[in-house]
Amino acid sequence: MKINPKAAQPMLQDQLIRDTRMGKDSASVREKASTHQMKEAAQVNVSDRARQIQKATELAKQDNVDEAKIARLQKMIDGGDYKIDADQIADKLVNEHLMTSSS
Repeated sequence: MKINPKAAQPMLQDQLIRDTRMGKDSASVREKASTHQMKEAAQVNVSDRARQIQKATELAKQDNVDEAKIARLQKMIDGGDYKIDADQIADKLVNEHLMTSSS
């Protein structure tokens, strides 16, 4: 996330000039203008990575857990019947990487 305080500088200068011409104390004018206008002029840029994290968080909050599948897999793991196919896992990892890096 980036905040751009430079965008407020022209507005601050204009306000300072107007208030100084009206006889107001320049220090208090500068402080008031600074806090008020900096809030209005700040720009927030959210990175693509932050958007991905937000989307993943939203997906993780969804309650679509297959409890029966988890119980079945846990039983297989505990019984020593769950076999891992390393080639199949590697293929899926490579395919997933290719799909995410191309988009």
